[in-house]
Amino acid sequence: MPQLGIETVLVAGRGPAGCATVSACQRLGLKAVAVHSETERSARHVRLADDAVLLGPAPAVESYLAVDRIVEAARRSGADTVLPVPPALAGNARLASAVIAAGLRWAGPAPEVLERLGGDGVEPASERGFLAWVTAEGLRFTTPVARDRAAGIARVSWTPAAPGDLPPAAHRLADIGWRGLVTVGISPDGELAEVAAGFSLDMAVLERSHGVDAVELALRSAVGPRASGTGPAARADARAAVVVQLRATLPPGTAGRISGRLPGSGRRPGAEAGIDLVAVSGYDPGDRLDGWYDALLATVSAGGPDVATAADAARLALTGLPATGVPHDGSEVCAVVGRLAEGRSLPQT
Repeated sequence: MPQLGIETVLVAGRGPAGCATVSACQRLGLKAVAVHSETERSARHVRLADDAVLLGPAPAVESYLAVDRIVEAARRSGADTVLPVPPALAGNARLASAVIAAGLRWAGPAPEVLERLGGDGVEPASERGFLAWVTAEGLRFTTPVARDRAAGIARVSWTPAAPGDLPPAAHRLADIGWRGLVTVGISPDGELAEVAAGFSLDMAVLERSHGVDAVELALRSAVGPRASGTGPAARADARAAVVVQLRATLPPGTAGRISGRLPGSGRRPGAEAGIDLVAVSGYDPGDRLDGWYDALLATVSAGGPDVATAADAARLALTGLPATGVPHDGSEVCAVVGRLAEGRSLPQT
């Protein structure tokens, strides 16, 4: 998007989401700069990027979540735009203010809007919700989502057959100045629960459903009205979509090493004609899984004519994984997508 005045993007994130964002920036013709801690100097998101900047020691509060260090990294790298990846950064009003004060472009909602809405900064895990791109004209690519979760973390997300109505407050997001991507949880009483900026783990549901690139949408919003209002056209008919998150089950704080290929770290998983299947890994064989950070190994997302077909494609991409070197929840998530593939309802969590 050099024609829109963006040349170099500091990608503030790591893991599979950081890898996906770096790759998307490069597809858009932009230089992608990664950030990393001392223990992730050779992490996959660093290897994929055009350049990388050290933030600090392993603890996230001293590296990946350190506002001043992220802003300084953007300055040193020559980046003109800071793209926060996880909701914990994208919803951080202090980081947004610091980026803007440094004369850089912030690819997220304005700090005053984040402060007003509370900028939850968490991965929404309500059993239902929606995703959207918010422009001055309102919600675009609105995508209802249902979630299966374990220990408060969404592990499988999909487009529900009966999405239900959006809370009235959802339609006021544009009026109060929210711009860019949003992931919203809906409470059991039908009101807004979590409201998150950035690339939630659900965001691939929106991408597979509408055939759009979430990174492009976020950057268009960062440029402002001259770009956001002319974004990609919606699909004539939104497709069903399923997203699966594969996590290591190592005890908290325990490191490991990846010995086998994960979905997205080797050959693109096969899919039948008419299926949009994308797998993204945060690790290649030989990579160290650091005990300091989130144990998300890979994501697999599929779009298709119906949820059952999309779920079956995602299940096939996860079935028969080689020995990965670390224990993971592949069998559990395959059981969930298996139920979706067979058209069966999921138990309430």
